[in-house]
Amino acid sequence: MSFKTFSRRGVMKAGVATGAALATPTLFTGAVWADAHTGFTNAPGDSTVTLGFNVPQTGAYADEGADELRAYQLAVKHLNGEGDGGMMNTFSERNLDGTGILGRRVEFVTGDTQTNSDAARASARSMIERDGAIMITGGSSSGVAIAVQGLCQDAGVIFMAGLTHSNDTTGKDRRANGFRHFFNTEMSGRALAPILEANYGSDRKAYHLTADYTWGWSQEGSMRTYTEALGWETVNTVLTPVGAGDFSSYLTPVANSGADVLILNHYGGDMVNSLTQAVQFGLRDLQVNGKQFEIIVPLFSRLMARGAGDAIKGIFGSTNWHWSLQDEGSQAFVRSFGQEYGFPPSQAAHTCYVQTLLYADAVTRAGTFNPCGVVEALEGFEFDGLGNGPTLYRADDHQCFKDVLVVRGKENPESEYDLLEIVEITPRETVTYPVDHPDFQGGALGTCNPGA
Repeated sequence: MSFKTFSRRGVMKAGVATGAALATPTLFTGAVWADAHTGFTNAPGDSTVTLGFNVPQTGAYADEGADELRAYQLAVKHLNGEGDGGMMNTFSERNLDGTGILGRRVEFVTGDTQTNSDAARASARSMIERDGAIMITGGSSSGVAIAVQGLCQDAGVIFMAGLTHSNDTTGKDRRANGFRHFFNTEMSGRALAPILEANYGSDRKAYHLTADYTWGWSQEGSMRTYTEALGWETVNTVLTPVGAGDFSSYLTPVANSGADVLILNHYGGDMVNSLTQAVQFGLRDLQVNGKQFEIIVPLFSRLMARGAGDAIKGIFGSTNWHWSLQDEGSQAFVRSFGQEYGFPPSQAAHTCYVQTLLYADAVTRAGTFNPCGVVEALEGFEFDGLGNGPTLYRADDHQCFKDVLVVRGKENPESEYDLLEIVEITPRETVTYPVDHPDFQGGALGTCNPGA
């Protein structure tokens, strides 16, 4: 499918959940949250079931959130028997037949996380308490995901994480009611290291600018682990606030630091701004230590590449999925999304669409909406046909393991969507780490909470 032109279409919202930021922790009890007749939170009636889509509609990650909402809406249409069925037709499980979920028509409500943990918890709480959402999904921030995952555990509903890349989400902050399809910073480090060594050598000096929250800390840590193992020296690490906009004061010292590589542990609008400004400052034109100065963005997407424009050319990074993949499932989703919206989906859209289908399938296989039945259906579940090849939901930590893509900004893109080229598909076995990996310790998965 060609995506050289597109039309803009709005995102219809079936409802908006809002709420003020929470001043105190939210506590749940069976009396508040559980249906006494069914024994689990927000058991649906016979005709409909409500899902909660909690995404950044404002703030630095709003572009990702907009694509997430598009994908969620498309998934609901497919589950309800509208459209071409998308990945339901390629999914290795054949349980979804367009009649909703267990015969209930799927409805949804939305909330704005604002890329803020308190706001995200407030909107998720409202969707559960006011709107009867039985599953919450979404987000483009690990801080948000961790906060909402904890809330869903207490509430007795399933949380299907959106974009969350910090090791902590399925590490020290893992929860039995939470599942993550997105990859993590450990996987990015494992996938990127051989490519960086092959292209830049083993004698480099790196300067890190890092988003000051759980994902940034995790990304910096993983990149340091794997680049230092190559022989690279870490010259400096500097934390930057999310949504800073102007990174001039953080970039100015880089040129005189002795570093010959800048690693931008930024995402969304922050990555667009910091990378664009770094190129404008002339960093990529420098010769330092007898080497060409390089910039690395460990995690990025097509949406970020579009925002960065020419600055993205030649930049290495990792991504969870890309629309140019030629497997049957990926192309079915690209075709379906493109027909609906007129342009290809991002990794954010893919992740959130897949999470919705995985939840619906787990409920169907379990024969119940009871979250403990859903947990049992997803733990140790292996599947294919949803992009990235055969995929496993490891029972020990609820982390998905699948192939990881290393990408690079294209030098000569053919369209505004043809911005990244896949340089390596890192096999699942290469990015799989042991359950007792030290970066994933400190927290217990615990047991499923049905809310009763």
